[in-house]
Amino acid sequence: MTRRMNIAFFGSSLVSAYWNGAATYYRGVIRALHERGHKVRFYEPDAYGRQQHRDMADPDWAEVIVYPGEGDHHALRMVEQARGADLVVKASGVGVFDALLERAVLDLRGPRTRVVFWDVDAPATLDRLAEDESDPFRALVPRYDLVLTYGGGRPVIDAYEGFGARCCVPIYNALDPSTHHPVAPDVRFGGELGFLGNRLPDREARVDRFFFAAAALLPQKRFLLGGSGWQDKGLPGNIDYVGHVYTADHNAFNRTPRAVLNISRDSMARYGFSPATRVFEAAGAAACLITDAWEGIPLFLEPGREVLVAEDGEGVAAHLAALDAERAGRIGRSAYRRVLAEHTYAHRAAQLEDLLEGRDSVVARTETAA
Repeated sequence: MTRRMNIAFFGSSLVSAYWNGAATYYRGVIRALHERGHKVRFYEPDAYGRQQHRDMADPDWAEVIVYPGEGDHHALRMVEQARGADLVVKASGVGVFDALLERAVLDLRGPRTRVVFWDVDAPATLDRLAEDESDPFRALVPRYDLVLTYGGGRPVIDAYEGFGARCCVPIYNALDPSTHHPVAPDVRFGGELGFLGNRLPDREARVDRFFFAAAALLPQKRFLLGGSGWQDKGLPGNIDYVGHVYTADHNAFNRTPRAVLNISRDSMARYGFSPATRVFEAAGAAACLITDAWEGIPLFLEPGREVLVAEDGEGVAAHLAALDAERAGRIGRSAYRRVLAEHTYAHRAAQLEDLLEGRDSVVARTETAA
């Protein structure tokens, strides 16, 4: 039987998805851990306007502690407050105090406390470490009891172990059925293809290649763009920009268009085995998903039956041209059944418990990524 843990989690934000792509992942994992009897304190800084753009109140399945986003002493006080936890997690990409927290949480290690680095953007971290031999995190990697990642498969495991990690295991993105599920269509999000994603330097060229190129090839069809940062990009007349889409509207955004598009960031596509949260959000809404091509897709969804895969914008346009409502619905329903059976956060929480308790079944989630 798994021992119930007190977990201290240092991350970007649990209560706001604003400029915070890991929010859905954090929520799914932490809610599932709570449902399995664990107690989580989530420490997040007041930074990047996230507290001003909250999309949820403090949940009853975690204690959220917001601390000032300026002044090292505030972050160090939070670390000291976490002393005595059974498990301490430092997530990547907090956005402020990252280097400080990466060092400080290691002082909490002890006979009753394990300290984990949980990388929600392993490709970016690993590229950074490879390019800079003086990066101070290089020396810290071997000191963590465990490195977890939310994607990457064997390439990421090998890279982290190459930097001295004692153990590296992917805990992949998944579905929280209580948050992402089928809903009725919403006229605000009607169209042929929807894409939801913030404008990021590591993805914009791929968005041009897959989304904007497809829209240019099908000027008579309506395309839908959601996410922050696109307001000053010149948009053709057949693309409607709806701005930041709050989590409460994700189901309707995914469910309403004929299909929705996933576009990986450059680094995640290069490493493979890195499904974004939107893959599972879309499947959870029983949406017909088109994704850019990356290694490892069949580990999560079967191409042609549960997801459509495109190599470029021409491929996206070709899928749309051949996609009628009946087939789109069939693909969406098949994806929905698959993720409920294999890819919920309940599955991921059980995997984490197995890993921490030393049970061999954790290997099952990574063996196909080898």
